[in-house]
Amino acid sequence: MKKSLSIACIVLCLLASGGNALAQAAAPLAGVPMGVGAGVHNPNSPFAPLQDRADVLPWSVLTSVKTKVEKNRVLPVFSTSIQSLNQKSQRVQGFMMPLEPGEKQTHFLLSSVPLTCSFCVPGGPESMVEVKSRTPVKYSMEAVVVEGQFAVLKDDPYGLFYRMTEAVAVK
Repeated sequence: MKKSLSIACIVLCLLASGGNALAQAAAPLAGVPMGVGAGVHNPNSPFAPLQDRADVLPWSVLTSVKTKVEKNRVLPVFSTSIQSLNQKSQRVQGFMMPLEPGEKQTHFLLSSVPLTCSFCVPGGPESMVEVKSRTPVKYSMEAVVVEGQFAVLKDDPYGLFYRMTEAVAVK
């Protein structure tokens, strides 16, 4: 079963990228190490990229985090501007990645780019925010905006860099 899911994932990823997924994986963007940044919005995606909004925290701020290797672990190194967001109310716009099945979600990941494959992660931990909502948020494949208590995670056991709690959906 796992093998067939992996094969299905590879096929879906190849189809979603127009067949260029392997070439893109083998040739990272010039000067950008793989797994760093906001992820790549596939031009063949049926979903439009995020529109700039002045009332949300921009992904360019969140993805500007650096990393260091310490005792065989990759840890984030946050700038003072990112650290200043810790334990403050923030709004973030992104695409929902449900962690459980269901029409309404109370625990999900918010990504800077839409999923092109339900088994693939679209970017690294700097391009995702774990969201725990106060009230269920209706699942949507379109971009959503949530507001809540934002946390900057220095050493999360799951490797996450950001978490939002007590979140609510906003328009």
